[in-house]
Amino acid sequence: MSKVARAVKNVKKVVETVQHKRKMRTNIPAGMAVAGPPLGPQLGQRGINVAAFSKDFNERTKDMREGVPLPCRIWVNDDRSYQLVIHQPTASFFVKQAAGITRAAMKPGVETAGKITLKHVYEIAQIKAKDPPLEFFTMQEICALIIGTARSCGIEVVRDYDPAEYAEFLKEREKVVEQQKQELQEIKEAKMMRTA
Repeated sequence: MSKVARAVKNVKKVVETVQHKRKMRTNIPAGMAVAGPPLGPQLGQRGINVAAFSKDFNERTKDMREGVPLPCRIWVNDDRSYQLVIHQPTASFFVKQAAGITRAAMKPGVETAGKITLKHVYEIAQIKAKDPPLEFFTMQEICALIIGTARSCGIEVVRDYDPAEYAEFLKEREKVVEQQKQELQEIKEAKMMRTA
């Protein structure tokens, strides 16, 4: 084999190796990091010990309510160590919690899934202001982002509302959500029948 052929073969080997990004962004439920998919394969590709990472993450989030989605940023070092930064829960999580709903609107702008007040927006903004990406934003800009998130979830932002009326609205909304779930289930079953 000539020197040129060997050089070409070595270049092919170098080109074929996959280089993963050093920074990884993902949402992990508080206290629920496990070695299985989707987290395990993502970390395994980058050479991180998944069991040790899961133990570390679960230990750092043990004081939080289990299952709360936490945006995480993970920087991987050459020696397979990592730096983990855990942010506050997502704005959509807070907005849905404030509205008292578990599911956003299927058609935002057409249907209203819930309501929150400006006071809710401000309180959420105070919590989200602690996140590193938002530390240089003004409170007004963070509030505007949260209002945008609420609208994208189909949640109306109001000055004030009557709690009794809102409780009645939520009862009616539960019926709509159940109907939507049934429709989605029927569509899913119809697709499965076509593929079978």
